[in-house]
Amino acid sequence: MQQTENQRLKILMDLLKFRTQKDFAIALNIKQGSLSDVLRERGGLKVSNAIKDKLELKFDVNLTWFETGTGEPFFKKKPGVSESKEGVPYFDMSLSDAKDLIVQEERAEYLVNYLPFNDCTAYLPVYGDSMYPKYAAGEIIAVKEIINLEILQWGEAYVVMTDEESNSLRTIKLIFQHPDNAKLILRSSNPDFTGDTVIDKKNIQSLYIIKGKITRNII
Repeated sequence: MQQTENQRLKILMDLLKFRTQKDFAIALNIKQGSLSDVLRERGGLKVSNAIKDKLELKFDVNLTWFETGTGEPFFKKKPGVSESKEGVPYFDMSLSDAKDLIVQEERAEYLVNYLPFNDCTAYLPVYGDSMYPKYAAGEIIAVKEIINLEILQWGEAYVVMTDEESNSLRTIKLIFQHPDNAKLILRSSNPDFTGDTVIDKKNIQSLYIIKGKITRNII
C-alpha cells in the first residue's frame, strides 16, 4: 500500500532526528496539537501547503518525493536559496505577526537569490482568501517597499500596514484612487469579499507593492 503524505511527514520527523512532536511542531511553526492531528490523519486531515513550504524551505525536502514517493527525500542542494549574503529575505510569517517593518533581515528564514525579483524588499507567504484568485493562500509574493505615497499604480496589489488610528491593518489589497487625495481605497480581488476600505495616507506605516509571485519549485 502506497504511503500517504501524512506518513511521509512522520518519516521526515525521524530522518531529521526530531525527538518529539513538540520540537518538530516548533520547527514548522505550527501548534503541537495540529501536527499530531496531521500525523494521525485525524478526520482525513491532509498536509497543508504551508507545511510543505516550510519543509522545502527549511529542510531541503524534495516535494516530488513527499507528494508521490518518487526520488529522494532531500535535495542535495537547495535550488535558488543563497548561502551568501546575496538575495532577498524570505519571512515565514503572516502579516498579523508583523508588528512594524517586516524587513528586519535578522528575522528572515532565508535569502532567496532569484534574479527577476532581486530588486524587491522581501518575500512573504500569502494567508487567507481575500485576494483569490490573484493571490492564493500558500503562494509566496515578492514585495518592494514604496517610499513616495504620491506615486502609486492604481488597481495594483499592495501590502498595506497602518497605525492604530486605522486599526493597525496588516493586509494585501488592491489600491484605487479616492476623490480625496489624502485617502486611498482598498479593495479585495475575491468577489466574495465585498465592500471597500478607505484609509488616510497619513496612517500608513509601511506600503509594499507586490511585484509578483513565485512557486515552491522556484524557491
